[in-house]
Amino acid sequence: MTAKSAAAAARATVYGYPRQGQGRELKKAIEGYWKGRVDADALRATATELRRTNWRQLAEAGIHEVPTGDFSYYDHVLDTSVMVGAIPERHRAAVEADAQDGYFAMARGTQDAAPLEMTKWFDTNYHYLVPELGPDTVFTADSTQQVAALVQALALGLTARPVLVGPVTYLLLAKPAPGVAADFDPLTLLDRLLPVYAQVLTDLRTAGAEWVQLDEPALVQDRTPAELNAAARAYRDLGGRTDRPKLLVASYFDRLGDALPVLAKAPVEGLALDFTEAAAANLDALAAVGGLPGKRLVAGVVNGRNIWVNDLEKSLATLGTLLGLADRVDVAASCSLLHVPLDATAERDIEPQILRWLAFARQKTAEIVTLAKGLGGGTDTIAAELAANRADLASRAGSALTHDPAVRARTAAVTATDGRRSQPYPERAAAQRAHLRLPLLPTTTIGSFPQTTELRTARADLRAGRIDSAGYEERIRAEIGEVISFQEKTGLDVLVHGEAERNDMVQYFAEQLTGYLATQHGWVQSYGTRYVRPPILAGDISRPEAMTVRWTTYAQSLTAKPVKGMLTGPVTMLAWSFVRDDQPLADTARQVALALRDEVNDLEAAGTSVIQVDEPALRETLPLRACDHPEYLAWATEAFRLTTAGVRPDTQIHTHMCYAEFGDIVQAIDDLDADVISLEAARSHMQVARELAGHGYPREAGPGVYDIHSPRVPGADKAAALLRRGLEAIPAERLWVNPDCGLKTRAWPETRASLENLVTAARTVRTELSAS
Repeated sequence: MTAKSAAAAARATVYGYPRQGQGRELKKAIEGYWKGRVDADALRATATELRRTNWRQLAEAGIHEVPTGDFSYYDHVLDTSVMVGAIPERHRAAVEADAQDGYFAMARGTQDAAPLEMTKWFDTNYHYLVPELGPDTVFTADSTQQVAALVQALALGLTARPVLVGPVTYLLLAKPAPGVAADFDPLTLLDRLLPVYAQVLTDLRTAGAEWVQLDEPALVQDRTPAELNAAARAYRDLGGRTDRPKLLVASYFDRLGDALPVLAKAPVEGLALDFTEAAAANLDALAAVGGLPGKRLVAGVVNGRNIWVNDLEKSLATLGTLLGLADRVDVAASCSLLHVPLDATAERDIEPQILRWLAFARQKTAEIVTLAKGLGGGTDTIAAELAANRADLASRAGSALTHDPAVRARTAAVTATDGRRSQPYPERAAAQRAHLRLPLLPTTTIGSFPQTTELRTARADLRAGRIDSAGYEERIRAEIGEVISFQEKTGLDVLVHGEAERNDMVQYFAEQLTGYLATQHGWVQSYGTRYVRPPILAGDISRPEAMTVRWTTYAQSLTAKPVKGMLTGPVTMLAWSFVRDDQPLADTARQVALALRDEVNDLEAAGTSVIQVDEPALRETLPLRACDHPEYLAWATEAFRLTTAGVRPDTQIHTHMCYAEFGDIVQAIDDLDADVISLEAARSHMQVARELAGHGYPREAGPGVYDIHSPRVPGADKAAALLRRGLEAIPAERLWVNPDCGLKTRAWPETRASLENLVTAARTVRTELSAS
């Protein structure tokens, strides 16, 4: 096919779409099902209608080929585990008794069975359920869900392409099951897994699929020769089968690198590549292998992870370069649109001109269709769209919001001394022990407490004008008083105020910093039914006034025990926002760090002796390629130190991280120079404690003993057992006792019981230590 005919054949498609619905109908239906208010039939009806709505929106926008299989009740990796029969033994009976309840049991756990471990999907804030595999794992095909979605889309008269997690990525994301040797490599199961994938592909072809997409994002990471050979073997096997649909192997989030020639040679009909995060690298690599003659190339030229309007002329230039490198070039977003909100037009509180800078899922869909039209018919066919796009880009570039001379001058004046504490850790630790006088194995929580119905009602009443700010603040004071009273009665050692005034750990601060925009309906799935509204980091950042001092000092006035000041760190403020793409991330991080530094200093001046600066996203934001790690970790750790280094030696700085592979960044954790770090450890059985010990981490640490993402209440004996395991790695004088994460998503009854058990466990182990 010539470049001209490839352009004429260009089609628009996407890899996935937001699942929740305009009003988060899926979240409400699932949580209603968990509480017994919604039955299984009603839940399925909601899911069916949401899928239908999504496909119709896509088709009406001009998308030629809609995805199926991207919809999920909880997580698409968990769906893959069900598809291949990788059900943990502890959940097998529940799944056999009721497939839907067993599915949710794997995700959330039950009182008798722990859930699957949860961690971040590559470098995004989406969490997936980690497959548990071992040498005895037996895979069996169950394509029911995938076939049903395809049949539903085809019945609507749509061209549909099922999307599956690819077999290599699935195994590379998996971990050894409990009781399996830690050095077991799930990739050794590939030959056992491939026939199951082949059966699913056959089932989909029989159901009417012309194409099936197999997502292999793990191949954009650094991969060993053995792993690349496994990928070659997988697609030689699947591609060599005759009773199958055409195969589109998709990669995203970074450059494909050494895996590109492997996939280019494979007997598959198409590849999908990311031309936003790694456009130049993927273009060069594609040219180096001689293109994809006879194959389909799906070019991800619209950023599926951020919300800024596309530079249409730049994307058309990239697409034009690709013509001639493949038999057919189609246009798509760089990855699933799962990672962005649904529709920017729902926002009523953002200035109309600024709103034109933004593209959520529906706007990105329109951009994809416009680019496909321009690629196929020439720029004259989209002249009006190009003119409007140029005006929107110029408006943003020239806005005063994006350039504050005072912020830039302060950032430019930062020196290395600004990021160093005045004394080394051993001297600080001695001063802090003398000042705080905490017991061995001090107990604390991560920060947030349950958001009660009364609190949510008060927040809604304030928005609706049914109460004034004085009435709302009275509710906040009452909530803080209840939280402090409970913690004192329970016997916790370092308290928190519970964050009753905060809607979200990032949005709360973004709403008080200049340069940020907040949305009303910009919901994005974080995990399961947990949705967040990432704020938009649109311009230069500064802090007009104190953000947390008032409520922290109020809480401290209610108790003689120390109350932690609670802040979200600069890297997490970036990672859980939609960041600006018009300057280096390091520059933005430094601006946020200086704003937070002012808050840290004000907290200390108000009498706060313990200040926690959370950085759960430090590992999440780690680049996918090792060669990019040093630059990122240098500015990320510098930003944290810049935030925290201005305090006195006897002020104790904490940080917190959760649900990530910490072993990859232990040196960076050390480089933060925090006095205490708390980390998720309950689901991973204290793995992080062993990793810290292996590194020789010299400071204090609190590996969690209570998994807050499950409704299970851990008994005091189980918490004590985890604590003893932590003591095998971390000396008692440096070990803290705490949950894995904040308690905002939990209900009060389970929170009370779990924290009472946590304190009992700490006291039990303290007694054991004093007797030994």
